[in-house]
Amino acid sequence: MTDVRTPADLFGRNVVAMVTPMEADGSVSEPGVLALVDHLLSTGVDGLVVAGTTGEAPTLSDEETARLIRTVVDRAAGRVRVIAGVGTYDTAHTVHRARAAEAAGADALLLVTPYYSKPTQAGVVAHCRVVADATHLPVMLYDIPGRSGLALTAATLTELAGHPNIRAVKDAKGDLFEALTLMSSTPLAYYCGIDELNLPYLAAGATGLVSVVGNVAAERNRRLIAAVDAGDLAAAREINAGLIAVTDALMRTSGGAVMAKTALAHLGVIPTPAVRLPLVEPETAHREQVTAALDGLDVDLRVGELSAR
Repeated sequence: MTDVRTPADLFGRNVVAMVTPMEADGSVSEPGVLALVDHLLSTGVDGLVVAGTTGEAPTLSDEETARLIRTVVDRAAGRVRVIAGVGTYDTAHTVHRARAAEAAGADALLLVTPYYSKPTQAGVVAHCRVVADATHLPVMLYDIPGRSGLALTAATLTELAGHPNIRAVKDAKGDLFEALTLMSSTPLAYYCGIDELNLPYLAAGATGLVSVVGNVAAERNRRLIAAVDAGDLAAAREINAGLIAVTDALMRTSGGAVMAKTALAHLGVIPTPAVRLPLVEPETAHREQVTAALDGLDVDLRVGELSAR
């Protein structure tokens, strides 16, 4: 039976790539996870990616990942889509993680290109099909060659678009012309996975965002999507301009996972900015940069609230 739900129904549009809050000893912080979900639900998100790159998935055990998904699903209580990162370089292990995510209540899967193994594109197609066949959940492919070492080619994406469970792409490759081409020639929905390019991707027709910056600025992203939907490019540019400093601080310094945790801890949302090796906490200059960016964002938000009254 064909799934007639739209990608927005399946994955949301204003999606945040959640960090995984941890205690100072590196253990997953359940109170931190619950507080972060509450924070994000209050800021206009409609989708949460759990155990993705920003969630430090490579350092989470299968048991930790399943527990994390279940915790987020229970706290979200159907108010947003919960998308579980399940991809690894091992197809059998990825299938195991996909089924565990389904059992834990996830609404959808995020499937990264197999990393390190560097299969041929035929191998990538076979891998993605086997994983997509393993559950009833909709799948968002994750194209991030800068981390995986292997891009999804246009031909591969076109072929995978024929699978009934493969419905979307999180594009962190940044080839906007390829994205435009595939949006016009396949049913795949595109989600921008590069915060620096959120506005151009939305303007080009992307369905939504999977945002690291959304951990601290999801309300801004919601407004950005709404402005583009309304055809108000001037307003979209203004909103985007207000995000540049915080985007630069989070995405162009010590890495998204590290800096998003630093920002959330500064705001008091999560208990500590702790990360697991090989990630380390940021140098002082980067910490000061994100603090200044958040302070500027807060001021701008207050001005916007006052002017709206």
